[in-house]
Amino acid sequence: MSLAFLFPGQGAQKVGMGRALAEAFPESQRAFAEADGALGFSLSSLCFLGPAEALELTANTQPAILTASIAAFFVLKARGIAPDFVAGHSLGEYSAMVAAGVLSLSDAAGIVRRRGEYMQEAVPVGQGAMAAILGLDLPSIEEACREAQQGEVVAPANINSPGQVVIAGHSGAVDRASALCKSKGAKRALRLPVSAPFHCALMLPAQERLAKDLSAQAFADPAFPLVRNVDAQVVREGESCREGVVRQVSAPVRWQECVERLVANGVTTFVEVGPGQVLGGLVKRIAKGARVLSVEDPPSLDEATAELASVRS
Repeated sequence: MSLAFLFPGQGAQKVGMGRALAEAFPESQRAFAEADGALGFSLSSLCFLGPAEALELTANTQPAILTASIAAFFVLKARGIAPDFVAGHSLGEYSAMVAAGVLSLSDAAGIVRRRGEYMQEAVPVGQGAMAAILGLDLPSIEEACREAQQGEVVAPANINSPGQVVIAGHSGAVDRASALCKSKGAKRALRLPVSAPFHCALMLPAQERLAKDLSAQAFADPAFPLVRNVDAQVVREGESCREGVVRQVSAPVRWQECVERLVANGVTTFVEVGPGQVLGGLVKRIAKGARVLSVEDPPSLDEATAELASVRS
């Protein structure tokens, strides 16, 4: 059995995430304490108790999901469960790097908080948008985006699975592209409740700011090979990890290709580590027959641990 750990990105946040793990396991409690110390405020209280409005602010959401994911990873590590590969969706790539020892949790928490601030500040609120296009092939979506631009930005931002692509850009262009996608046969085109148009050219100012921060940060070589978002390549050097998270700010997340790359490298079991089960659902659509597990609380941890033990025995 070849095993991959997958780490969720923004959108997985929910009040209470990580609390049950932190109450049950000192390893998880340590993760939240480390993030609290690095950030200088009680991120743990925000995760455990809310309020939801504060948790949903991008600058808070990003370190919160990172920390909740690593809190789950630390317990798996304490139980002697290690992956053969790691990958993360957008923000989740930072969690994957922490799991692989590329960055410390403290360093990553500070970085992703600034990343969230930079991304939010790159586009004034209301000027950008994202929409999920369901049931239409990627070439048709790309064509619709080109037709809808009219001097503005709109392009695929998350290529999640067959029939599920998220587009991002200027608000008007996203609406025009959504209408064109529906005329081309899309089953649905849904505006997403996000605060900024992530993973498109409008994020270039944020990418430039983040690149300066990351140039001063040490990146160790990963202990496990990492499949990066920007091109679905397997990377084994810290410098390649740095390059990947810089480029991904304005580039689309090629999640479908990432999962396909993992399968091509022999992965048969995927564990989503952190809040939510969105990535597991995508894997089931991409890799038919793959074993998909999740770890976000003590019951799911016990279930995943038991199933992994039975597979390995």
